[in-house]
Amino acid sequence: MALSITSEGTDVAKYLAAKGVTAFVLKYRLAHTGEDAAQEFTNLLADRQKFDETVGKIIPLTIADGLAAVTYVRKHASEWKISPDRVGIIGFSAGGTVAAGVAFRYAQDGKPAFVAPIYVAAGPLKDSTVPADAPPMFIVAATDDNLGLAPDSIALYENGAKQKKSVELHMYAKGGHGSACTSTTSPPITDRPLRRMARP
Repeated sequence: MALSITSEGTDVAKYLAAKGVTAFVLKYRLAHTGEDAAQEFTNLLADRQKFDETVGKIIPLTIADGLAAVTYVRKHASEWKISPDRVGIIGFSAGGTVAAGVAFRYAQDGKPAFVAPIYVAAGPLKDSTVPADAPPMFIVAATDDNLGLAPDSIALYENGAKQKKSVELHMYAKGGHGSACTSTTSPPITDRPLRRMARP
């Protein structure tokens, strides 16, 4: 319903770029809202069925945007002097849904090298069949996620592990939801395990 385009987009891209990693920011489609999407989101959370109906309609479109982005970057990789077989996708919250969806639905020309759903809203993806040649998945979340999404990350991890895929989960006691590159309760998520994963 809304994009945290700075803290979960451009700030993360700048962080990765400072480490020598080429980064792109995807602005994917959202559910239609009025002028205050954050307030609408809060109001809808009180009615989980209505929330799921509203957001459920847009999820396939957001995943399609993620698939198109990975395919596009891989196709044009030589123009940016990057390796197409090292293009991955990181997403936070609903963007984590986009990243996880890409992991399950890619075509070979758009296969990501890795996916990193961070405090993911996994929803209907939790029980998806993982492709035989699935990319490694790196999941980060916090137990105290104020949207109650920690179980989504655990379920996503368990699904991958059950299917014997390369999947890793880092679950922190504190970190909340939306900590991305900034946090007052703990070191920001991107200052922790992502630094290991993000290599040029």
